[in-house]
Amino acid sequence: MEKYMGIDMGGTNVKIGIVDRKGGMESKIKYPTADLKDSDNFVRGYLDILTKEFEKHPEVTEVGMGIPGMISADRSTCLEIAAIPSLDGVELKKHLLERFPGKEFHLENDANVAALGEYYFSGSKIPESYLFVTLGTGVGSAAIINKKIFIGGDGNGMELGHILSKNGRELEENIGKKGIMKRAAKLSINKKTTLSQYKHFDPKTIVKEALAGDKVSIKIYREVGELLGEGLVATIRLLDIKTILIGGGLAASFDLIIDKLMDTLEENLSPYYTKDLLIKPAELGNNAGIIGAASLCFK
Repeated sequence: MEKYMGIDMGGTNVKIGIVDRKGGMESKIKYPTADLKDSDNFVRGYLDILTKEFEKHPEVTEVGMGIPGMISADRSTCLEIAAIPSLDGVELKKHLLERFPGKEFHLENDANVAALGEYYFSGSKIPESYLFVTLGTGVGSAAIINKKIFIGGDGNGMELGHILSKNGRELEENIGKKGIMKRAAKLSINKKTTLSQYKHFDPKTIVKEALAGDKVSIKIYREVGELLGEGLVATIRLLDIKTILIGGGLAASFDLIIDKLMDTLEENLSPYYTKDLLIKPAELGNNAGIIGAASLCFK
């Protein structure tokens, strides 16, 4: 069976996996991104680790890469990569082809590849058009329309995390990691909450305590559901898509946000949208980036 290399390039790790046509992962390895950032030349360090992987897997000729930021419409050049600023303006595909002649490379935004992977490899049936939202340090999003990634006019559409939200902030500022932590700090002052037992905590801790019944933690994620719902109202109306998958590092919060999210959508959308509305957790979990990147190779 033909095999592909899927690469999930992130601000913390560069994860590389060998994936078959059925989504099975033969091997997986990760390299700390900081080790490459600290080198004199990030691209050279990145190409060096790919050389190692191609030596281990010479049979692989096609590679898909998820890039954590904005890329050119022709999918060749990194434009704005906040997690790895040294990639800004780098013609990455050119460097790849020069170093590895005979290999074929497919570059795409990381949220887009995770969304595409769900279509090919989700355990349940997914329609050919759907929205995909990732909740984590930030808020990522993608749209698959008729089985194809929607990239917008110049290649970087579907930035749901950067639309305007409450208090003059972007949605990501309100429900990304920083926004959640600010809300937690505010609500936990002079209130009884299990969060006070922690010297340090993060959004995953808040999810855990909310699922255990902590009222302050539950309130935080109900607000996340409401704010996400407000952002999705406009997105659903603009794209006329009624299936939404929610994934990312904070996907465990799904049960905490879904009721308020659905309430917000039902209050602000007409029956045309709500009668067929389906919101469900994404299924690929931590491997979504690698498997989705590999699916870029599918013709």
